[in-house]
Amino acid sequence: MSHYLDAVIVEHNPSQKQIDKAVIWLHGLGASGHDFEPVVPQLGLADDMAVRFIFPHAPNRPVTINGGMVMPAWYDILEMSLERKVDVTQIEESAQQIQDLITREVERGVLPEHIVIAGFSQGGAVAYHVALGYPERLAGLMALSTYFATNDSVRYSAVNTDMPILIEHGTHDPVVPVILGEQAKQLLSEKGYNIAYHTYPMAHQVCMPQIQNIGKWLKNVLI
Repeated sequence: MSHYLDAVIVEHNPSQKQIDKAVIWLHGLGASGHDFEPVVPQLGLADDMAVRFIFPHAPNRPVTINGGMVMPAWYDILEMSLERKVDVTQIEESAQQIQDLITREVERGVLPEHIVIAGFSQGGAVAYHVALGYPERLAGLMALSTYFATNDSVRYSAVNTDMPILIEHGTHDPVVPVILGEQAKQLLSEKGYNIAYHTYPMAHQVCMPQIQNIGKWLKNVLI
């Protein structure tokens, strides 16, 4: 029997329909699944949308750049250079745990093409790996204030080459410089992916205009 990651579950379902859509949203380093829980009511989703939001908690592990301190982390970060030396094996392990959550949603009756994979910061690096390599068509990928760490190791899935991708970043981000968001956009655009790219005058965070835009984007991809 598979052991699933603990997660915060928020269901947007005013019309009490059978839930047929899902968003799996990964938090950043040192945070928890509760981080983006308050965002759901602010997205402005329609009353007839039945969406389950899954906010998994990353496991605790030592993080090299933080002096080996143990904290919630999807993978170890070895160096804070622009190249971002990371533990790719741990990214792949975390990606598998997220794929298990996708499988659970499918077993609950949500088709893969109605599932969005989202991630902020470190969670976004895992989201890239999951969505770009997933063997069935997904609804979309949302990469917030993050970077694409596994271009060299991900097995790109042909069925997801037309998957909508939303990349958003703060122009004043001191943690993940905006150039890393631009690099991901450039790389994936050259591969033919459908990218929507937006920046906001903010640091390593989310802001209200962005949350409203995310809500519009979700409405478009989760039709």
